[in-house]
This record gives sequence, C-alpha cells and structure tokens, in this order.
Amino acid sequence: MNAQQPSFAECLRDTARSAVHLEMRDDYGDNERFAAWRAGSRIAWDDRSSWWRPFHDQIAAAVARGVSIRRVRIISEPVSEYIRWEHYMTRANLAAGEEVRWVPRRLSSDLVLPCNDYWLFDDRLARIHHFAGDGSLVEDEFSCEPAVLKLFAASFETAWERGITHEDYVV
Repeated sequence: MNAQQPSFAECLRDTARSAVHLEMRDDYGDNERFAAWRAGSRIAWDDRSSWWRPFHDQIAAAVARGVSIRRVRIISEPVSEYIRWEHYMTRANLAAGEEVRWVPRRLSSDLVLPCNDYWLFDDRLARIHHFAGDGSLVEDEFSCEPAVLKLFAASFETAWERGITHEDYVV
C-alpha cells in the first residue's frame, strides 16, 4: 500500500455523515480468531475486554459523533464456515454501533454490484479492497472519481434495501 494512502482510522476520523461497507466474499482467508472458533473456542461476551479491538473503538467513536455506519454482506447459501463465524462475530460490530444486513446471493441476481468489496466514506472517498483467490488482502485502492462514488453509493443502497437485518438472519 502506498504510504500516502490514508489508514482506515484516518478515513473514518474524517467522515462526518456516513460510512458504508459492502462485502461480497464467502471467505476472507484464515486468521487466528477464525481458527480458534473452528477449534471450538467461543467469545465470553460478558468480558468485553476479551473481544473488543481498536477497530471497535474507531467505530464507536464515529457513531458517537453522529456518523451512521452500515455494512451489507452478500453471501452464498448454504453459508460457508467463514460466514457462520462472521455471523457469530457480528455481535461485536453491533455493540460498537454498526448496523449490519445480510443479502443471500440468490436474492441479489438483479442488483448491479461492483466486483470488489469497498468502504465508502461520506460519498466522497472509496476504499476498494482487492483480494487474492485465497481471500487474503492484496491491496487497497482509493478513488474519488465521481462515477465510481455514484455507482458505489447506489449499489450499496439497493443492497441495503434488499438486506435482512442481522437479528432476523439465521445461519
């Protein structure tokens, strides 16, 4: 990643109204927490210090400033093991103040969606994620191109409208 590109924390800190995140992969590669979950480890949700991360601080601070933070996950069904884990872990996102919806891929065939996951900050800056086939992040690309921002804003909103709230989506 280019040193001049802003970090996620900087992007969020400079956001005044909304940050939206569209996710469309069924697997984002292995990580320590996912491996522990697969091995049977479960979160002690009563012990916030055991699961709260700096990311949650950033989200909670933005929400406290009045920023709306929404996430939509386009997923295949039956869901992958990774998506089952993400659904389980979404409780932390909600606790930080995010709103999360799920869209089964079978319900998204008529949606126009970009090929990559992205964050969109105040409809002014897109942080586009490029992943390898194994789910690992290759790089982030940033865009302020009006056509890209317009497409991302519209695609997110149509997916959001189609989405099932986290509380109502059962994996």
